[in-house]
Amino acid sequence: MTHAEMTVGDLIGLLSACDRDIPVRMAMNPFFPMAHRLTQVAASVDETGRPVVYLAEGRDADTQLGHLPPEVAVALTWQGPVQAPPRRPRRSAGGGK
Repeated sequence: MTHAEMTVGDLIGLLSACDRDIPVRMAMNPFFPMAHRLTQVAASVDETGRPVVYLAEGRDADTQLGHLPPEVAVALTWQGPVQAPPRRPRRSAGGGK
């Protein structure tokens, strides 16, 4: 199965709508969503000889920033929206009605 890959042009197009001064982060691992600081861009070739560009996190200990904000995981469709459980009526202190 082949997947449509995002191109550098696609990425530039998506990023062009963003403020140029805000940080770029990567969302990784849909099953345990985490946020990572993006620090490197490297051009290379894949196993078939096609040119590719890799976006990478840094090697510093603080590169992984923690859990991905829930609204981002929902926007990426990695998680469904979560609703608070329904509230149960409180019991009275006397245990009666």
